[in-house]
Amino acid sequence: TARAKIPTLIIEKLLPGGTMLLTDRIENYPGFPESITGPQLSQKMEQHYREFGGEILTDEVIDIEVKEKNVKLRSGNCIRGKVIVIATGGRKRKLGVEGEERLKGKGVSYCAVCDGAFFKEKMVAVVGGGFSALEEALFLTRFAKICYLIHRRDNFRAKGHLVDKVLSNQKIKPVLSSTVEKIEGTDKVENIVIRNRKDGKLYDLKVDGIFISIGQIPNTEFLKGKIEMDENGYIITDEKMETSIPGIFAVGDVRKKSLYQIITACGEGATAGFFAEKLLNHT
Repeated sequence: TARAKIPTLIIEKLLPGGTMLLTDRIENYPGFPESITGPQLSQKMEQHYREFGGEILTDEVIDIEVKEKNVKLRSGNCIRGKVIVIATGGRKRKLGVEGEERLKGKGVSYCAVCDGAFFKEKMVAVVGGGFSALEEALFLTRFAKICYLIHRRDNFRAKGHLVDKVLSNQKIKPVLSSTVEKIEGTDKVENIVIRNRKDGKLYDLKVDGIFISIGQIPNTEFLKGKIEMDENGYIITDEKMETSIPGIFAVGDVRKKSLYQIITACGEGATAGFFAEKLLNHT
């Protein structure tokens, strides 16, 4: 949109890049065969955007008046746009077990890139079986002595090259068909209680940290009742990326779809931008 000379403003509550900033190594984005870090890719995208005159405002959207296209900000300001693109992403899902909230930040983490360095030569566990969980486990082997990879199914949801790397890493110990029932410790994580789903038996796993990577929750609470969503809070769009409200589009991890990757989010952004321009040219 900026390149098409449409005045464009990104409202960002933290730093441009979102979840990319928490990703140590990106191997599935074309053009970087030797991989690139999340912060590096975010910086390149921001630079590219600014070179075409795009602006970024540091603030948080807390409400949208969908008919008037008014965007209310936490600072108390209000911005009106002719077109709105919702790209608020998602946040990590919690396990919801005893000890998780009490020990959050004391060994319970949701970001290996953020906290991995605190666990040099320690025993850690990663919970999850998707791409993010496997990537976090691989990253943690830079610091941890042993990394248990706990997944509730017999096989990982992630496939291909990444699984091969995990299974060939001697520091990673898969714990399959298992769930975490409780996180224990006085002032920090000391133990997790595991249930084997095949025989139902409980056993202890002594760890110093647990990294939870079991999916995400879309950041769409501020839109509840205003835009059509599915039962999980993901925004439903058409092939133009337009929501149930004309002139409001949604892209990336907030959108109901089958594949959540950087490259799919970029494609959706291009689609939304294309049809936003068409909409503006006919108003």
